[in-house]
Amino acid sequence: MTTTAIQTNWVKLPNGALEIDAYLAQPTTSGAYPGVIVIQEIFGVNAHIRSVTERIAQEGYIAIAPAIYQRTAPGFEVGYTQEETALGRTHKDLTTASELLSDIQAAIAYLQTLPAIQGDKFGVIGFCFGGHVAYLAATLPAIRATASFYGGGITTFTPGGGEPTIHRTREIQGTLYAFFGTQDPLIPNEQADQIEAALQAHQIPHRVFRYAAGHGFFCDQRADYHPEAAADAWQHVKELFATLKQ
Repeated sequence: MTTTAIQTNWVKLPNGALEIDAYLAQPTTSGAYPGVIVIQEIFGVNAHIRSVTERIAQEGYIAIAPAIYQRTAPGFEVGYTQEETALGRTHKDLTTASELLSDIQAAIAYLQTLPAIQGDKFGVIGFCFGGHVAYLAATLPAIRATASFYGGGITTFTPGGGEPTIHRTREIQGTLYAFFGTQDPLIPNEQADQIEAALQAHQIPHRVFRYAAGHGFFCDQRADYHPEAAADAWQHVKELFATLKQ
């Protein structure tokens, strides 16, 4: 299967007094394309997140990855060592749900200024902490398709404090696909079950996928990378975002 030729560059997203760095990938062929926001792990908009952004664009979307640590760590990008993980978590703990949602809204607003953007329905995909943030983003009216990969803490907290994010499930606007590893030490299987039950209770269109894999199974730069699970999950992501083209 051929992929769409793309171009990439860094852009600035206005958000009040703040300018958010964001990695943009879009097809080079003229046409109209749906927009997808890519939400980083705790490691910043690093090579893995940029790669995912490019892969989505190659499927015929305009994809953008905002730097959600812009307020506390502009240009933040680290690897996966124990020390770097601890640093990433430090900045995660400084985020708030309201600021994260405003950053995603700023990304949507930027995409809406692009001549090639199609319609007013957008997708979002996030990994690790970004999977949690994607679940939050699913409550925004413009977000109609959400892929949440191993989003930790959805049932136990919300960024900045307050009721756990799972309590906002009723506000989700579109379809949500959630992806978990059954051997993930950071997300007990019971939490995945609770998320699925909440989606069912609030009649949110959804699918929950469970793989015999650990945390970070989609990332080919992490020890937990699981090629078969990642390949299957990617097919479901493409199926989900294809609904934005209808």
